Amino acid sequence: MVELAREELHVSVCDPVAASMNFLNEIANRFPDAISLAAGRPYEEFYTAQDSGRYLEVYLEHLGQQGLTQQQVRRLLLQYGRTNGIIHTDIARLLATDEGIDVPPEAVAVTVGCQEAMVIVLRGLCAGPADVILAAEPCYVGITGAARLLGVEVVPVREDDNGLSPAAVAAAAQAVRASGRRPRALYVVPNFSNPSGISLTVAARRQLLQVAAAEDLLLLEDDPYGLFGLTDEVRPTLKSLDTDRRVIYLGSFAKSCFPGARVGFIVADQVVVDSAGQRTLLATELSTVKSMLTVNTSPITQAVIGGMLVSAGHSLRAANQEKILFYRQSLRSMLAALERYFPEPGRSRRGIRWNVPEGGFFAVVQAPVCADEKLLERSAAEYGVLWTPMSFFYLGEGGAGSIRLSCSWLDPGQVDEGVRRLAQLVADHS
Repeated sequence: MVELAREELHVSVCDPVAASMNFLNEIANRFPDAISLAAGRPYEEFYTAQDSGRYLEVYLEHLGQQGLTQQQVRRLLLQYGRTNGIIHTDIARLLATDEGIDVPPEAVAVTVGCQEAMVIVLRGLCAGPADVILAAEPCYVGITGAARLLGVEVVPVREDDNGLSPAAVAAAAQAVRASGRRPRALYVVPNFSNPSGISLTVAARRQLLQVAAAEDLLLLEDDPYGLFGLTDEVRPTLKSLDTDRRVIYLGSFAKSCFPGARVGFIVADQVVVDSAGQRTLLATELSTVKSMLTVNTSPITQAVIGGMLVSAGHSLRAANQEKILFYRQSLRSMLAALERYFPEPGRSRRGIRWNVPEGGFFAVVQAPVCADEKLLERSAAEYGVLWTPMSFFYLGEGGAGSIRLSCSWLDPGQVDEGVRRLAQLVADHS
């Protein structure tokens, strides 16, 4: 029998961050009755198994209204499809309606979730070992994992209590360039980021665009949570403020529609000029990378999402009002439970505090405990509650005494009980 040395496999196989996330999944499977304040999944009661068929029928009717014949519809949905997708026009209309982002449909590439979008963009932008990516830290593991898979270095830029500092981004870019490498792009989640829950102010967003221009950086804007603010205030995306096409926008329908469809997208309207002076859009150039990964995103799942967009009048902000109100209530319940079960004056004396996000799914609690895998396993087994160690989201040292809590997977009553159990754990181990 052949035996392979693990040390001879690619470094991504034994990625410690991926191993940590696998551990979290394994703990959840071993303790299915534990309340999960770890999962960042959408609330399942918004979906039914019949939704996919219903929205597929809507999109079929839509195609018929556009004059497509049965043969054309069959070929569109059941054959290998256009590499950059078939609902790119619908997505462009959605972005214009909800976000004030005006781009041609040809600048939109439909991907297999946002995770594939990250891989495609990193592979397309980073041409050699000197090209590196900057990322806000703590950072979503999807982008760091994708970079590790591709052998692309990620340079962290630490957030402060107000989020990512444009001045810190400029300093990091200059340090990278001084070392002989090229800072290619910055990955950032400006709205209610994962894992910290922090949002950038409008002023900081404008400053970040100015820094990107001064340092010749592209911005990779990921916006999975932007719909779910605690108020109706609409925060402008970086892309909507972008006047010189520095922002590549990464999107997903996982939270606004449902994650099982596995449909995401890239907005890449940057102009690419070759040595002969011919001009194309970056989205077109990236299609070559896409074609070698998944050939094309399933046209059938695209049609399901397309049906949802058509049904919603191409406004997911309007169509998601029930979800928006639910997630607001869940986040408020989590913040209220933290106040209830970690009351003053005791919490300040014990060094316990947390941030108060303006929306999204996550908050971060700092407590005098070693928030590691060992404590998490004990939490699941003895206290019946799951959470995520913040150390999972750092490339180096960081997050040792911090816990990420998520409120999206549970109803408000379960959130409250989960926080109560967490408070007992902290009381017993601090």
